[in-house]
Amino acid sequence: MEKILGDKRREVILEWLKNENRPITGGELASRTNVSRQVIVQDISLLKALGEPILATSQGYMYLKERTNEAKKAKRLIACKHTPEKTKEELNIIVDYGATVKDVIVEHPVYGDLTASIMVSNRKEVDEFIKKIETTNASYLSELTNGIHLHTILADNEKTLNEVCAALDQAGFLIRDDH
Repeated sequence: MEKILGDKRREVILEWLKNENRPITGGELASRTNVSRQVIVQDISLLKALGEPILATSQGYMYLKERTNEAKKAKRLIACKHTPEKTKEELNIIVDYGATVKDVIVEHPVYGDLTASIMVSNRKEVDEFIKKIETTNASYLSELTNGIHLHTILADNEKTLNEVCAALDQAGFLIRDDH
């Protein structure tokens, strides 16, 4: 297979991302274009610098197109606290109710709010996220804040969000304002 060069490669990558409804990994993009993953990382940085709304998630790169179904979703910011070992349990509770964990946010003493995209909607995606953390020896952002963190969660309706919060509270993960 022939290497796709420079501007043409970035044009093709952008087109793939726009046409795909799932994240595409850097490795997959590298394979499709016959270049290294590092070249893809640089290409994505260049595309972002040009104003393209590309999101790097734990599952790969996504083009942030306006999704009418996502705009209709109920959204809530929740505060949680737990040890790193409880992350999988927390995420599974959320997705088991049919909600999506959009991101995690922590407050860093120097940098302020740090937000990382998670975008997990089912147990398979939770397992892939946890596996990626473990295989890369990465730290959870919540380790910077003694387990305290926020999640933006999305669901089809407020009732589902209420059920998620009740389940997280029962499991001892939700930080409540009545303390």
